[in-house]
Amino acid sequence: MAAEAQTQTAGEYIIHHLHHLRNAEQTAVADFGIYNIDSIIWAALLGALTCWLLWAAARKATSGVPGRFQAAVEVLVEMVDNQAKGIVRNAESRKLVSPLALTLFVWIFLMNAMDLLPVDLIPYIIEHGGIAGYQRVVPTADLSVTMGLSVSVLLLCLYYNVKIKGLGGWMHELFTAPFGAKWFLYPVNFAMQIIEFISKTVSHGMRLFGNMYAGELVFMLIALMGGAWSLSATGIGLAVGHVIAGTVWAIFHILIITLQAFIFMMLALIYLGQAHDAH
Repeated sequence: MAAEAQTQTAGEYIIHHLHHLRNAEQTAVADFGIYNIDSIIWAALLGALTCWLLWAAARKATSGVPGRFQAAVEVLVEMVDNQAKGIVRNAESRKLVSPLALTLFVWIFLMNAMDLLPVDLIPYIIEHGGIAGYQRVVPTADLSVTMGLSVSVLLLCLYYNVKIKGLGGWMHELFTAPFGAKWFLYPVNFAMQIIEFISKTVSHGMRLFGNMYAGELVFMLIALMGGAWSLSATGIGLAVGHVIAGTVWAIFHILIITLQAFIFMMLALIYLGQAHDAH
């Protein structure tokens, strides 16, 4: 699986696979002119696949006996809709929130599922296709992607805060909750509200990133076992261990990628539901 590992040290192999295909070399920690091309491309492709899958399910929907694909999508839609109804009480808002939650779940699941592909498969294909450079194919293992998703949820929360409560009502809430409408508490209340918005957004994105980044590292370590095989007792043991460990971790990782997609979706629903609540 890991042919490169035979000519690189373990550290060099992992560092190589943790690099992104970028528009330019990064020269500073906060270099906002640099973006990860591979994350953008794979996230966009998987987003298009998400839209196509949901469109295909809607197009083939029938009132008769559903097929397996339609039945699976119907179960998923019903699950998401029930969760949205229990959290977001505004029926008008759910016309946007429910499809958004469904799209988030499927899109994030597909992005997470890229971790199940062999570590060197797509980089090998792309490299031999004439495209030079690094290639990371798990968009959710990129902090910029997960934070972009969480910031998008934040912006939608701000929109619903203003839409449901009115600009004046929301501004009043910012300065009077959670400690009460006392003038000397206004700065404290405002600071607490801002901290809450920031902490929810950061933890929302960091949780998904941290779990997927850790999973990606485990797959790289398992790939190193396969790359170190040889015609010796130790080498054969590493090759067997590589297959067993890879299979076990992949099966367990299916649960992780599904759970992380579900958690992100549920937190998005909870934060949007809180935007509808008055304090």
